[in-house]
Amino acid sequence: MSFPKGIRRALASLASYQLTRRTSRRHMQYLMIGIGFATTASVSFVQMEAAKKRKLNISLYMAEPITDANTLLNNEEDMRTKMELMIMKVQAEFCQALEAEEYAGQKFKVDRWLRTEGGGGITCVLQDGEVFEKAGVNISVVTGMLPPGAVQQMRTRGKKLAEGKKLPFFAAGISAVIHPRNPHVPTIHFNYRYFEVESDGEKQWWFGGGTDLTPYYLNEEDAIHFHKTLKDACDEHDIGYYPRFKKWCDDYFRITHRKESRGIGGIFFDDIDTPSQEEAFKFVTSCAKSVIPSYLPLVRQHKNDDYGDNERQWQLLRRGRYVEFNLIYDRGTKFGLYTPGARYESILMSLPLNARWEYMHTVRPNSKEGKLLEVLQNPKDWVSTA
Repeated sequence: MSFPKGIRRALASLASYQLTRRTSRRHMQYLMIGIGFATTASVSFVQMEAAKKRKLNISLYMAEPITDANTLLNNEEDMRTKMELMIMKVQAEFCQALEAEEYAGQKFKVDRWLRTEGGGGITCVLQDGEVFEKAGVNISVVTGMLPPGAVQQMRTRGKKLAEGKKLPFFAAGISAVIHPRNPHVPTIHFNYRYFEVESDGEKQWWFGGGTDLTPYYLNEEDAIHFHKTLKDACDEHDIGYYPRFKKWCDDYFRITHRKESRGIGGIFFDDIDTPSQEEAFKFVTSCAKSVIPSYLPLVRQHKNDDYGDNERQWQLLRRGRYVEFNLIYDRGTKFGLYTPGARYESILMSLPLNARWEYMHTVRPNSKEGKLLEVLQNPKDWVSTA
C-alpha cells in the first residue's frame, strides 16, 4: 500500500519520535541507577571521611576495644558495635565504682587478650582487697565456628539451626561476679550478652542475661531494694518482664541436688529477640546500668559491719554451694568450656578465692543462718508486681 508523500513524512517523524523517547527513557533509567550508585558511594565516602576525623575515646574504657577502633566508628549502627561499646562502658563504670569502695587504693588488674579463632576479651580482676576478696568483671567479643555440641544445645532451646555441622557465630557479653570479704555484704553476679549465628544463609540473633544476689545473711531491706531496682529497670520496657524473669531466675539458679537456690534471685532471661533488635538492646542496656544502683548501696551499708569466725565459716560454706552450681549447672560456664579456644582463666574467674565443704553440715533452728536457708529453700516475692 502506498501513502501520499505527506503521510509518509508524518509516519517517519512519529517513528523517529518514539525511538527517541524509548532511548531517552533508557538513558534516564541508566542515569538514575548511576545516581543511586554514586549517592551510595558518596554517603559511604562521607562516613569514612567523618570517621577519619574522629577518634574513639579509649579513656572511657578499661582497655582498647577488641574490635579495631576505625571499624567501630565506621559501623556505629551495627548491633555488634553497639553491644561491644555498651559492655565496655558498663565494665569500666562498675570497676571504677568498686575501686572507690576500697580503702587502700586497690585497683583491678586489666588483662586484654586475643583469641586465635577470632576476637578476644578484657578480663579485670581485683584480688585480696580490704572490701572485696575477689572481684571479676569480664567482657568478651568473639567470633568463630560453633561446634556441633553447642549447636545441638541451642537446637534444644528452639533455635532453627542446621544439625551436625559447625556454624559461624558472633558473641559479645559482659559477666561479673563479686565476692566481698565481709559476710554481711552479699555476692552479686550479672551477665548480659548478644549472640548471632548464621545457618543456611540466614542470620539469627538474640539477647540474654540477668542479675542475681547471693547473701550470706538475710537482710530483707537489702532484698527489697535490690529487687525493686531491677523491677524499675524492667518496667521501663514492659511491666510483664520483671515477674516473668524473676521466676525464670528462681528456677534457673536452683542447686537441684541440694534442694535450694544459690541466692535470693533477681532476673534471668535468654533468647530475647522481640519486639525488635533495637528495643531488645535498649532493655538489656537498662538492666546492665541498673547493677550499680542495685548493689553499691548494700556494699556501703555493710562493709564495716562487725563479724566473727562463725560468720566467716558460714560464708565459706555458702561459697562452696556457689562453686557447686557454677561447675555443675551453669549453662554459660559449660558453653565457655566447650568453645574452641576457650580461655579458662576468664571463664573460671567467677569462682571465689576460698570456699569450704563440711560433711553433713546442719544449721541450728531459728538461727540467722537458718533464716537464710528457709528463703533459699522456698523463694519468695520481694516486691509487689500488681
